[in-house]
Parts: sequence; C-alpha cells; structure tokens
Amino acid sequence: MTLRVLDPRLHPEGEALRPAPPLASLEGAVIGMIDNAKIGTERFYDHVAGILEREYGVREFIRRRKPDATRPVAPDMLAEMSAADAILSAIGD
Repeated sequence: MTLRVLDPRLHPEGEALRPAPPLASLEGAVIGMIDNAKIGTERFYDHVAGILEREYGVREFIRRRKPDATRPVAPDMLAEMSAADAILSAIGD
C-alpha cells in the first residue's frame, strides 16, 4: 500500500514535507493538539485525550487553539508544539 502525503501549506518553501517516523509507543508521550477554533474541535479533543490517556498511557497534552480556521498556525504556537512527541491537528463543526 502506498501512502500519499499532500503538503497543506499555502506557499511551500524548501523541500516537500515528509512524515515523521512513528513512535514506538505512546506510553509516557507528550501529545500536542492544535485546535482550529471550529465548534466541535475542543469536545472532540477532550474525547481523544481521554482515550489516549486511559488506553495508551499518554502522560501530557499541549493544547493550543488558533484564532480561527482560516489562518495558518502562528510561529510561536508551532514553537510550543516542538516539545511534543507527536501532534494532532483537527477540525470540527
């Protein structure tokens, strides 16, 4: 099976993005969650965080919310996410 990854950036610079290697385990991991400010995203992330904590042993979450769904993630928010082992970015309505 081939996995095709699309570059979502408005104006790509440099080389194409590549997926990071998978984590060996989520046990003790720090997970970043970027909320795009749509209505259902926060509730969805609450649910996902509960599952990741209970069933997979995730230690901590870094949750940040964009001002609105139309803007890219701000550089300072991306810098905060660099402390995470993995990042989820989701939308919801």
